[in-house]
Amino acid sequence: MARAPLLQLTDISLTFGGNPVFDDLSLTLQQGDRVALVGRNGSGKSTLMKVMAGLVEPDRGEVVLTAGAHAGYMEQDPDLSGHRTLGDFARAGLDEAEGYRVEIAAEGLKFDPDRPVATASGGERRRAALARLLAEAPELMLLDEPTNHLDIEAIGWLEDQLNQTRAAYVIISHDRAFLRRLTRATLWIDRGEVRRQERGFEHFEDWREAVWSAEDDARHKLDRKIRAEARWAVEGISARRKRNQGRVRALAALRAERRAQRARQGVAAMALDSGAQSGKRVIEATGIAKSFGDRVILKPFDLRVQRGDRVAFVGPNGVGKTTLIRMLIGEVPPDQGTVRLGTNLDIAVFDQARAALNQDQTLWEALTGDSEMRVSGRADQVMVRGQPRHVVGYLKDFLFDESQARAPVRSLSGGEKARLLLARLMARPSNLLVLDEPTNDLDVETLDLLQDLLGDYDGTVLLVSHDRDFIDRVADTTVAMEGDGRAVVYAGGWSDYRAQRGEASPPAPAPAPTRPAAAKESPASAKPARAGLSFTERHRLEELPDLIDRLEAEIAKLSEFLAQPDLYQTAPDRFRKATEALAERQAALDAAEEEWLTLADKAG
Repeated sequence: MARAPLLQLTDISLTFGGNPVFDDLSLTLQQGDRVALVGRNGSGKSTLMKVMAGLVEPDRGEVVLTAGAHAGYMEQDPDLSGHRTLGDFARAGLDEAEGYRVEIAAEGLKFDPDRPVATASGGERRRAALARLLAEAPELMLLDEPTNHLDIEAIGWLEDQLNQTRAAYVIISHDRAFLRRLTRATLWIDRGEVRRQERGFEHFEDWREAVWSAEDDARHKLDRKIRAEARWAVEGISARRKRNQGRVRALAALRAERRAQRARQGVAAMALDSGAQSGKRVIEATGIAKSFGDRVILKPFDLRVQRGDRVAFVGPNGVGKTTLIRMLIGEVPPDQGTVRLGTNLDIAVFDQARAALNQDQTLWEALTGDSEMRVSGRADQVMVRGQPRHVVGYLKDFLFDESQARAPVRSLSGGEKARLLLARLMARPSNLLVLDEPTNDLDVETLDLLQDLLGDYDGTVLLVSHDRDFIDRVADTTVAMEGDGRAVVYAGGWSDYRAQRGEASPPAPAPAPTRPAAAKESPASAKPARAGLSFTERHRLEELPDLIDRLEAEIAKLSEFLAQPDLYQTAPDRFRKATEALAERQAALDAAEEEWLTLADKAG
């Protein structure tokens, strides 16, 4: 069945700082779309999303949102000024009766709605912005890196919410597992062109390689044609100048076409040097424990890390993963137990808070101001793995333009800040890498390169990450911090950890649920107990009977309307719309009844 258009962009052109971002861009988003928006860092993903949301005005073209529809946008750095608490911000614009939606989202996303905005962290602010969007329930959700600052449990909760919604959505995310589970179409921004494929992110890399392969073939053929025509021009043009001016102009046109082609952005020229080999035993932790007041971070715990191990640490936000790693590398003393570090260790740390970056410095100063990178007497040189390099040349290795060298760090995107941190970290040899959320904001190509570098790295890696795909690709051991101070060691990565716990992998995107074969019980006539249900489930169980009654009433009205004998001949458009609406409400009723039966059974 054809889906109605929800948002249309027609002939959009946009220029920033004299550089074209998009030119003559046209695309359509439809009801029910589940779209991944992908592209290199700096390609314009967030800008395009802001154009969709109506927050950035294009230089030319038209953005049309279907009448009566609303597009909600979750930005990376929300402005909470004018609000006292996170809950006040998240509830802004909602009717009082709808405030419960914020409480549900706050529980799932793990933030305190009563937290004052003035004391809230950046991650809490982003979670409040996400809760606000979910509570608004717009017809189109625009989500820019929604999983940043979410732990794996909260990411799973968000996946479930998005899988159940009937709204359309577009997602920018570095989390490949998240995109694979949720998306059914892909928008790819590549050098100002936006391509669409009606397949989810799971198929993106194969599609990208096929497009690039065809592009390379076409460029190779064009180059051969130019060489052949140029050879003719040199060897034969003098004798046939007058009658061959058309061919000369054609050669000029071919050369102009070749110059107009925009080269693909290369992959960052990152490299890791493990330097001198460490001892075979890197870390030996015996009976270590840690508490802060009455809060137990870690009960007595043993861990042995050997040279070459890749150990991932997983668990909810705030459970103590970073504290455990800092104990293991000797930065924080345990309350009891011992930590013995191996010989000849050279430790390099990637900090998820980006605290190593001074936001007021330029990129140039961020490199030359590092005492370990500075080349004595040379203000334009940095030491990179034992060799002097010009600052700009080294920045280009990490895909920065020469014009960015004197720009302030605060002007960089999240992905660019991550690359700058990697540039600092990779400038010197190390044989023990500590990576605390290294994947945040990095594009797919850079993530692939980082994964390959870690695979070839001779040293040892300690990794904190909520990126399940990255953990699977890198880790050979997983330490799960399960709350109440418990930490358990599992062999393998994230999927291996889940399998050893007997937990199934999350299902792929599925169509709307259908009515179960079992006979229905009327939810409106029952008063199930509330034991064993979370706040979210209790509230949902209470609201479902009203939802079911409303859907049944709407279905009855639509059925009566469609029963008119001559409706199809006299008003075919109204007949089509009513038929689509009836199918949509019937599917929603089936899903609501199934959900009520599940919750009622759980309540006992």
